[in-house]
Formats: sequence, C-alpha cells, structure tokens
Amino acid sequence: MAEPTRGLLDTSVVIDHDILDSALLPDESAISAVTLAELAAGPHATHDEQERARRQDRLQWAAATWDALPFNVDAARMYGRMFAATRATGQSSRARLADLLIASTAAAHGLPLYTRNPSDFTAIERLVKVIAL
Repeated sequence: MAEPTRGLLDTSVVIDHDILDSALLPDESAISAVTLAELAAGPHATHDEQERARRQDRLQWAAATWDALPFNVDAARMYGRMFAATRATGQSSRARLADLLIASTAAAHGLPLYTRNPSDFTAIERLVKVIAL
C-alpha cells in the first residue's frame, strides 16, 4: 500500500477545488495563510454581487476546512532563496509575490506545492517540488 501523500495547495487549487479530480489531490492537504489572504481579498476585487458572494463563500469554506500554515521564520528564509532564483531568471519577483510566499511556506514545511499554474513556479522548481494539476 502506498504511503499517503501530503501537499500544500496553491490558491488556484483552492479556487478550483470543487471541479478538480480528487484523485489528483494529496491525501493530506494544507494551505498557507497567504492563500487565505488572497481569498479574503477576492470579494473586494469584483463589483458583481453574485461573484462577490461566491468568493465570500469560498473564503469561509477554506477557513473552515484547513488550519492555514503560517508564513514563519523558516518560510521567510526560503522566500529569500526563491526571490533570488526568480530574479536570476530575469522574472519579476514582485509580480509573483503571493506565489513566492506560498511556495516558500510549502518548502519550509517540506511539502510539495500543488498548483493549477505550474509556469508561475518554473524558476523555483529546484527549491520546492511543484505538482501541476
């Protein structure tokens, strides 16, 4: 029998969680506090009332489903390495701030990162395992 898989879900995976094949997801999943921050901003980023309500529902569901992993000292150290790796490839590290913070949280906790946007993480694949969905 295979060992259970573990992983940190990127915000893109949390947003699409209900349409993803659950067999592709880790057996034990976590999210970053940064993902909760992105989800908390979501309702304020639209003027459409129905979309705002959907985003608010998603935020409440995610907060109730997971105890978010904090962005801690170890994650901060990893962020420095990821910033440098991103910059070395000529990519803008500032434009991908939330992505790098989430990936840093995954790396600091020794977890692979599950994402719908693997191209956002190509510069840091040697620092964190990226699993594309």
